[in-house]
Amino acid sequence: MHTVKPSNFVALIPARSGSKGLPGKNVRMLDGKPLYWHSVQQALLAGASKVIVSTDIPQILNAEHPEQVELIHRPENLAGDDVPIERVIAHALSAASVRGATVLLQPTSPLREPEHILAAQGMFITNQFGLVMSVSETDSKVLKYGIIKDGEFCPLAENSYLFANRQNLPQAYRPNGSIYVFDAQRFLRDGRFDSNKIGAFLMPPQLSTDIDNEEDFRNCEKFINKEKERAK
Repeated sequence: MHTVKPSNFVALIPARSGSKGLPGKNVRMLDGKPLYWHSVQQALLAGASKVIVSTDIPQILNAEHPEQVELIHRPENLAGDDVPIERVIAHALSAASVRGATVLLQPTSPLREPEHILAAQGMFITNQFGLVMSVSETDSKVLKYGIIKDGEFCPLAENSYLFANRQNLPQAYRPNGSIYVFDAQRFLRDGRFDSNKIGAFLMPPQLSTDIDNEEDFRNCEKFINKEKERAK
């Protein structure tokens, strides 16, 4: 973990009502509280000065929240399956007049810990990266993958990886969707994440579950229950 003391930051949690993989997942009860609330609590425990929840879910909009939590009513035209997340982020940042360091926390990643948020924020404030995102290890065979354009195989990585022995491939990592740290003004100016230089904050695979369906949800429940048993 990084030891850099984080500066003041805002957390942004996008939680829409529609979900084809698991309907109503953002307010489904996990360990005694709605799924989105795990991210709210983690942000508050990490010291966020404000937690913005962008949502179209009446259950969230009508619920009582701590004073640090600001609810942004997401309009219908930003709540569809095919709406780019960049548009959702820009709307929330503008509506809440956010400036400076911002941490995007997907509510579907409930196993992250406040320490992870602090560490990723610590990486960002060193000013080495335009964006810091959380990643976890993945199978290195993906380095052999590619796409096909007009019948031609185009490698996603270096050509030399295509024919390398698997044990000689470098470790590969995937974005786990849990934490993104960026500058609000820069995002609003560019309309996208700054991807010129991306810092990678490594998280354990077991804490990197991104809930998309029933199986993912059940796996999170099992993990939480095992951790409780272990702590007894």
